[in-house]
Amino acid sequence: MTALPIAELTIATEGAADTTFVGARCTGAWTVHGIARLEERLDTLSWPGEGRLTIDGSAISALDTSGAWLLHRTMRALGKQGRDVRITGLRPQFDSLLQLIASREVLPEAQVAVAPGFVAGIGRQAWSDVVGAAGFFAFFGEAVTILLRSIVQPRRIRWRAILHNIQSAGFDALPITGLLSFLMGVVIAYQGADQLQRFGANIFIADLVGLAMLRELSPLLTAIIVAGRSGSAYTAQIGTMKVTEEIDALRTIGVGPQELLVLPKMLALIVVLPLLTVYTDITGVLGGMVMAQNRLDVGFDAFLHRLDEAIVLSTFLTGVGKTPVFAMIIALVGCYRGFQATGSADSVGRQTTVSVVHSIFLVIVTDAVFSIVFLWFDL
Repeated sequence: MTALPIAELTIATEGAADTTFVGARCTGAWTVHGIARLEERLDTLSWPGEGRLTIDGSAISALDTSGAWLLHRTMRALGKQGRDVRITGLRPQFDSLLQLIASREVLPEAQVAVAPGFVAGIGRQAWSDVVGAAGFFAFFGEAVTILLRSIVQPRRIRWRAILHNIQSAGFDALPITGLLSFLMGVVIAYQGADQLQRFGANIFIADLVGLAMLRELSPLLTAIIVAGRSGSAYTAQIGTMKVTEEIDALRTIGVGPQELLVLPKMLALIVVLPLLTVYTDITGVLGGMVMAQNRLDVGFDAFLHRLDEAIVLSTFLTGVGKTPVFAMIIALVGCYRGFQATGSADSVGRQTTVSVVHSIFLVIVTDAVFSIVFLWFDL
């Protein structure tokens, strides 16, 4: 077996009146075994002149990743000195390897930028929020388009995925939503008991618990629990698929990610959240009844009789009627944030946190808007 010649680089210069051309000729095997001594020499080599540099690579007999990296590093160092560096004569396969090394180069870490001023920071954050809002509205429009298309063509709806999400977001959430709603009813009745006793208006505890739970607290509390429980799960699931490039794989085989991942979750929540709200209405009133009997000596029969007089159908409907809007907000924000995950598991964690915060914030804002609208219409 014949040993490959050791890598070498020789320099030649030829001058003109105003320009100096520096030429270098690479010979031998630019491989991991052949460049050991050459690398040390290149680090201390002094290149004459300041003109254009042409490197002739036609005599390179072998080139691997190590040799290509050394050659690219040398050309880059000369380029930083202001030289116009060109390489000629490389075999096609060697040239392809050199270009691959250049494309995969890890750039040095950027210097820490000076922190922007207070006004500049506000401007950057405002612009970032505007861009994020525009992206979300575009995502919302695409989801609505897919929903309308699925209504026109029902066979496109993935019923199995919808049923699975109904179970995970609805049935599995019954214990936590029921318990918290029951405790909320207990707290409301307990806080109102002392005030009502002072005026001998014990029976009006039914009005307080019924109106507070059915109209505001049950829909809002249920939406917040679902946002923290299911909305975060949607973000984590889609974000993980985005990081592992499963989303790109779906697009490659012609499956729309929105139709497969977003639509079933949104439809499932639109079905589940009103039902969960009715359930939490019942458990919240039950908690108020228990506390009213223990604290105010108001029996279950008297409580239910007064509740029937205090609560009208519009009170119940205004509470339940808000929940489909809450469901769309939670599903769309959770899925949208999942699609924004990039690069690593750390990004998935950040987007999950943002998803929960934004979902709860938008649900509360929407509830406030509903309250204003209901006030205008005297509901």
